[in-house]
Amino acid sequence: MSPHPEPGLIHAYADGELDAANTVALEAHLKGCAECRAQLDEIEAVRALMAGAPRAEASPELRGRIEAMLDAEEPTPARRGVLAHVSSARWASGAITGAASASLALLVAVPQVTRSDTEDQLVQSHVRSLIAGHVVDIATSNRHVVKPWFNGRIDFAPPVPELAAQGFPLVGGRMDYIEDKPVAAIVYKRALHTINLFVRPATGLSLGDTSTTRHKGYTLVRWTNGGLEYWAVSDVDPGDLQVFRQAYQGATGSK
Repeated sequence: MSPHPEPGLIHAYADGELDAANTVALEAHLKGCAECRAQLDEIEAVRALMAGAPRAEASPELRGRIEAMLDAEEPTPARRGVLAHVSSARWASGAITGAASASLALLVAVPQVTRSDTEDQLVQSHVRSLIAGHVVDIATSNRHVVKPWFNGRIDFAPPVPELAAQGFPLVGGRMDYIEDKPVAAIVYKRALHTINLFVRPATGLSLGDTSTTRHKGYTLVRWTNGGLEYWAVSDVDPGDLQVFRQAYQGATGSK
């Protein structure tokens, strides 16, 4: 039997996000692995259960409270699009599901929703880079080669320090795509572990504090500085990823 796939790979398969080669490889593995087949069946069962959730009519009081909360918010362009969709697709029908009611109440907390979706995409991109053998587009430990390589490919300049002395040698860089926009991926190593550092312009919804989360077996460390948002993703020990953040910030003169 072939080894079990990387964490999150079955979820990516269920969501139709794998390329052809990895889809064929995973389907072959599923035919001979009852454990992974059961995991896929569980994902599909939960999805079917959610699709068949009972519908319930929203009371005028609940509708009024939610609309008042939304009216009090100054919507961002992204939120305006979500609200327009909800208004036409949900309120016009006069009935919403219980799950949709909860989602509407959480619209005032859009950063939390966006954070979860972002973490999902970042982990998937990290995993894809490893299983597809496409970790870097430009392979070099010379920051003077990696940094200018991004010129013309993105409209911002991510710092690319060399951190070999701190135990994190630079491997290279590549272009990636997160939330429908190109991002810079700067790749470092920690022993046998790969660290993908995704860099993109910070948005109005970005929170300034440093945060560390675990998602599908991977550690993500996030921070912002100088109008840019950084996400370090790896299966390395969480403490090592914090040391990486500190080394990177120290080398770039950020807090």
